[in-house]
Amino acid sequence: MFSGIIEEIGVIEKIDDYSSSKKFTISCKNLLEDASIGDSVSVNGACLTIIEIRDCQFDVDVVKETLGRTNLENLSEGSNVNLERAMKYNQRVGGHLVQGHVDGLGKVIDINQTEEWTEIKFELDSFCRKYCIFKGSIAIDGVSLTIAEITSDGVKVALIPHTLSNTILSEYKTQQSVNIETDMVGKFIENFSGATSE
Repeated sequence: MFSGIIEEIGVIEKIDDYSSSKKFTISCKNLLEDASIGDSVSVNGACLTIIEIRDCQFDVDVVKETLGRTNLENLSEGSNVNLERAMKYNQRVGGHLVQGHVDGLGKVIDINQTEEWTEIKFELDSFCRKYCIFKGSIAIDGVSLTIAEITSDGVKVALIPHTLSNTILSEYKTQQSVNIETDMVGKFIENFSGATSE
């Protein structure tokens, strides 16, 4: 479980391609201070398992299911990624409860930047849209954000400079794919109420 508060930006140093999976070697500065092999780590919002640690680098395996559901398939050596360690149960949750289970891909369709804030509009598929509410939470590439507006085809979020400076959201371009995880509360309510998913 994660909070959606990104701890640092890492770099994909190496990608090993296999028949139906990939191995990423990721460099970072502080993430490994108390990390162990087997720990969960959020990479662009996808929960992965650390399989090896070397100085300021760690390795993760990315299986076919994850590659097909996330934007990790599109990463290359040198790509920046959002990183967050799993939460400890005795810590404050600054964002919201994020599982690291990506619901689907969204797309950046508009960026409006000023000196004080930046608005980004994302296109979402119908599955993700139905779990979005005004002022509700959403994780985009692992970043906990508040939905500022519901649009006909997705959502709009407003970002402060701190968020842009400490995540890869500052690198976004229009038409870029992003990982989307909607708030789990809506999914539980749907399940308990007996509603059917699309």
